[in-house]
Amino acid sequence: MSVKLIDNDAFYGYRVRRTVDGKLFQEYFSLKKGGKRIGPRLMKGVEKVAIARDEELKLKQERAKKRHRAERCFRGDGTVRGISYLVKTEKSGTKTPIFQIGIASELESKILCTSFSINAHGKDEAWRMAVSTFAKHKQIGKNSKLYREIMGAMPPM
Repeated sequence: MSVKLIDNDAFYGYRVRRTVDGKLFQEYFSLKKGGKRIGPRLMKGVEKVAIARDEELKLKQERAKKRHRAERCFRGDGTVRGISYLVKTEKSGTKTPIFQIGIASELESKILCTSFSINAHGKDEAWRMAVSTFAKHKQIGKNSKLYREIMGAMPPM
């Protein structure tokens, strides 16, 4: 929720702030009337109005996020943003090719960093596992067009 109670010399009330499609929406809901602070009953009403506005903006924000999901998944060169091909050097000195995932998980609200070994699984299976994990945490359906596009965007080795 992005509703914040502000209580300072300049303003007393609620502020609602969200960014939708790159545009900042910031609105203020005053808790003063005629220069004096309003009572708790009126304060609850203003809070409900601020929360309702925040919910409206949240829905717009989620719709915009879904609309732009495909373009956020790919880099300019067509590779998948968040999945990289790397050659990792083990402690023994052995070089292991991997597909590494580093993304903000929408499923668990945390950073996900994991890798799949090409030596252990084979190139195609390691890529499939990486894409499957990516799609799960970015909440992309396996039957969607976007999932098929991501599967077809294996980085060059």
